[in-house]
Amino acid sequence: MGEGVMKIDWEKTPLVPVVVQDADTKEVLMLAYMNEEAFNLSRETGYAHYYSRSRKRLWKKGESSGHVQEIVRMLLDCDADTLLLLVHQHGVACHTGRKSCFFTDVQKAETISEPTVDTAAAYGVVDTLYHTILERRNADPETSYTAKLLQGKENSMLKKIVEEAGEFCFAVKDDDEEEIVYEAADLAYHVLVALGKKEISPDRIRRELARRFGISGIEEKKSRKES
Repeated sequence: MGEGVMKIDWEKTPLVPVVVQDADTKEVLMLAYMNEEAFNLSRETGYAHYYSRSRKRLWKKGESSGHVQEIVRMLLDCDADTLLLLVHQHGVACHTGRKSCFFTDVQKAETISEPTVDTAAAYGVVDTLYHTILERRNADPETSYTAKLLQGKENSMLKKIVEEAGEFCFAVKDDDEEEIVYEAADLAYHVLVALGKKEISPDRIRRELARRFGISGIEEKKSRKES
């Protein structure tokens, strides 16, 4: 940046919102956030990097799906606290497989576009299910079991986890392989609902498991007590 040009005060604004727009069609694709590291990486590499508030980590757009965003221009607003990215979008911007993340008409209460790409294989079943759970937060609880769990009393949601954990344990005790798999899937789903309620990405669980990998149970418990 040249002398006298506005710059982001990262101490004052450690996380800035980023509006992402298609450089050719000018369609708004998504809203994300950048910290200073993501901002610098985006400038240096020419590809969009963001900071995920749910995953609590830096990520390159398209790191799993290959749907990267090639930056054409990075524009800073007059208050120096919001960015506009003009990009060439490779593939689609939304994890749902839609070109844009803005596909719900609130006034008409309808979806205005359908997925054009199947992103389930790229993101994996756990991430896909987690994002589906997030999308169900405002659904009709009369027609969506997930919405009923999320909008109901928290104790009811937690009791289901305890119930499913018990059924999983009994399946293991009975040495019933098919029932073990079935109940484990039920338990995993209800745990993901609870994570969705607290907006904690499964990616954070994977990273915690990775952190523990190769550490014995005794050593891991000892490290927690000492920290």
